[in-house]
Amino acid sequence: MAEVKSLSKVQEKWTRVTPQRAEDYRLGIESPRRDWGASAIAAKESHKAAMMAAGTSDAYAKGIAKAGTGKWKSKALAKGPGRFAEGVMVGGEDYGKGVGPYLEAIAAVVMPPRFPRRDPRNNARVLAIDNALAKKKTGAT
Repeated sequence: MAEVKSLSKVQEKWTRVTPQRAEDYRLGIESPRRDWGASAIAAKESHKAAMMAAGTSDAYAKGIAKAGTGKWKSKALAKGPGRFAEGVMVGGEDYGKGVGPYLEAIAAVVMPPRFPRRDPRNNARVLAIDNALAKKKTGAT
């Protein structure tokens, strides 16, 4: 029988040592062995097959059921707020690039007239915005 370290020792070492590897993490991102984008595109069929297999076996729902809402909530509260704030600050420029074209599309809409509150004809205003955003997203004419 193979000798295996105890779970508590493996877990303790991982928790103690892995955070010290942040520099290795950064270096790996800066100088990957293969280009991330090219590798991800090359793996698209494998990804599709994996998603189909996961769907067939209901792995997604089983994983959620196994973790449960309590685990999701406790982990999200322990890690999320700080990461959220940092991510927003770092991603501001990308956010602008992503949302900007949609704001321009909304600004270009010639809005139908406004009617009294709750008048069903006001739905045409919503539809005008919806159509402009759909056209922008899909490139449809």
